[in-house]
Amino acid sequence: MATDPADDRSHDFVEVELEIGPVAHGGHCVARHEGRVIFVRHTLPGERVRARLTDAGETAKFWRADAVEVLEASPDRVESAWPAAGPGGVGGGELAHVSLPAQRVWKAAVLAEQLRRLAKLDLEVPVQAAPGDDERGGLGWRTRIDLVTDAEGRAGMHGFRSHDIHLLDSMPLANEAIAALDLFGRRWSGGARVEAIAPSSGDTPLVLVDGAPFDIGRGRLDGRPNARTAVKEHVQHGEVGYEFRVAGAGFWQVHREAPDLLVAAVLAGLGDVDGAAVLDLYSGAGLFTAPLSDAVGETGEVVSIEGDARAVKDARRNLHQRRNVELHTGDVAQVLTGRVDADSDVVHADVVVLDPPRTGAGRKVVAGITELRPERVVYVACDPAALARDIALFADAGYALADLAAYDLFPMTHHLEAVAVLTR
Repeated sequence: MATDPADDRSHDFVEVELEIGPVAHGGHCVARHEGRVIFVRHTLPGERVRARLTDAGETAKFWRADAVEVLEASPDRVESAWPAAGPGGVGGGELAHVSLPAQRVWKAAVLAEQLRRLAKLDLEVPVQAAPGDDERGGLGWRTRIDLVTDAEGRAGMHGFRSHDIHLLDSMPLANEAIAALDLFGRRWSGGARVEAIAPSSGDTPLVLVDGAPFDIGRGRLDGRPNARTAVKEHVQHGEVGYEFRVAGAGFWQVHREAPDLLVAAVLAGLGDVDGAAVLDLYSGAGLFTAPLSDAVGETGEVVSIEGDARAVKDARRNLHQRRNVELHTGDVAQVLTGRVDADSDVVHADVVVLDPPRTGAGRKVVAGITELRPERVVYVACDPAALARDIALFADAGYALADLAAYDLFPMTHHLEAVAVLTR
């Protein structure tokens, strides 16, 4: 065993032998060493590993480490589906060493723990696989990837919690259309950001370099005034198809199945809203707004609020023929409480749909929602801790959790998506 890390001033590359405990939110497991808590990546509960300390300051409440040698393996351990995301590697594939069924058990355990700790709810919710993921081995699901280049123009990704660039020769989470672009076999400009987007419409993938369109065939930036900077996305709900224009650099669900799956989950959670007033918060380019417009019918109304002006510009194009939709641009909390524009006051909502960023809705937005006294709230969440905190805030205002479903829309990572239904 290595010398006590407390005796080493830098702690760099110090290794310790650890017995691994339960999973924790963030993609690591918990271990203890001489009274200290250590969050260890690239391991599994019940394993015994040799781990390299990566963050071990004397004043830190807990340390961080990467498992670099497995001494006793879990039966859920598999050969890594993405070795480049292993110890000391890039971020974005921290569960690539875990079997797919065990990844979902891992995520369900984290969700249950956050609900117990932050929302005082004892609830076990299975994490469901997205269609096609088991057949693909949890790979090829990303329709958008983000790369960086080194000084010589070679493409890669940043290391976990690092600005260092790790060069790559593939990105196995990317779908087939992106993989066919050969992004790693060419030289780009040095120090650039390279984005690749493969839309569900089947259109040719879009490549952006530092936000500018890139002609992949000619190998140069596309300087034409009419160069494509957006993509067309298709969403299918039952027999109805929806088409969306989305800025290439804008937000859209990354998993190829996520838009269809989440639209179905949200509408199921709402139930019959014919003739209702629906408030759609963090509405983006209109993923939920368009099907909500159909669901409320001619006598209903959908009011959407989005803070990103680019997304609202897309939404206006996507929804301009829908007379029962009203769009607002601005900070959700401020628009919700009427502090942005007196003409934009939201005074009534029968039901509310919200899809906040990873940080969650927060106290001000939850208060603004509950003051409207909607009968039902459908909350789409990408972070279990933020969801649990907000569920607790809703509970304080008299809203109970009526249903909760969880989906594995980020295989090989610790992330999950959940749809919660709250009623009063």
